[in-house]
Amino acid sequence: MSTILVTGGAGFIGSHTCVELLNAGHDIVVMDNFSNSKPEALNRIKTITGKNFKFYEADILDYEGTLKIFKENTIDAVIHFAGLKAVGESCEKPVEYYYNNISGTIELIKAMRDGGCKNIVFSSSATVYGMNNPVPYIETYSTSATNPYGWTKVMIEQILTDTAKADADWSVVLLRYFNPIGAHESGLLGEDPNGIPNNLLPYVAQVASGKLPCLSVYGNDYDTPDGTGVRDYIHVVDLAKGHLCAVDYTLKHKGTEAVNLGTGKGTSVLEVVKAFEEASGRKVNYKIAPRRAGDIATCYANTDKAKALFGWEAKADIAQMCRDGWNFTEKNPNGIK
Repeated sequence: MSTILVTGGAGFIGSHTCVELLNAGHDIVVMDNFSNSKPEALNRIKTITGKNFKFYEADILDYEGTLKIFKENTIDAVIHFAGLKAVGESCEKPVEYYYNNISGTIELIKAMRDGGCKNIVFSSSATVYGMNNPVPYIETYSTSATNPYGWTKVMIEQILTDTAKADADWSVVLLRYFNPIGAHESGLLGEDPNGIPNNLLPYVAQVASGKLPCLSVYGNDYDTPDGTGVRDYIHVVDLAKGHLCAVDYTLKHKGTEAVNLGTGKGTSVLEVVKAFEEASGRKVNYKIAPRRAGDIATCYANTDKAKALFGWEAKADIAQMCRDGWNFTEKNPNGIK
């Protein structure tokens, strides 16, 4: 099997993807700087899979440190998760986001090129569809963004596309995720953000467990069935399996493909709250707050391309996502320690 370098492999989606890669028989090398992840996540990957792997505590901004990984290992492909990812924070710290995400990716591309590896799966986002495209989102739509985080994804997609256009040896898969939630069924891995959560599910979980008093629901006057924002929530393990398909694809094809990874179904914020209450048996207190700037009413994927190209489709429903998310919260009341 192949050896895959996973940047940001200790993070939420990265750690679940490492599990799927190892279970499928791939070897992995993980690099992470732990800016928003914990070393313990790596131990838990080993516990779940019963397999060992090499780890480098390194930063993608460090070209020499990254090149060293390619010199010391024969890397067949890279899955690139590493990056800053909070939308709100990106509006407060745009320069840090542009520098870290874009410059970091450029240093990684240079290290890959100089280290003899030209296959990459990039962790992009549905945020690249911007504000003005109709749902469901199709990969051929034009891209734009409403915040610096989103623009880093748009720009990195362009940089990778141009890289593959200039050099026919490159194989690039741009995976546009929708809203990953849930956790590994073991309860050993899940979303464990530093500080107050930015994403809906960890916030709901912390309200359900009594850590936080109340969820703010931003806007109940959208043109949706219950007035709250509708998103395409996907189980993180389904998402991780999509990366497995993308790696297999990138090893056999050249050029660039953008592919949505979602369920193709929209779920409202209040539907998620209700599903989480049912999964946890706890009340989730919420209050309605004003809309957030840059938020759209509805966002869900057209998933035809992932099925056609990879033979992949999401399996878990919202009830399972909430059950697995709550199981992780119950087993790790203070996160991954």
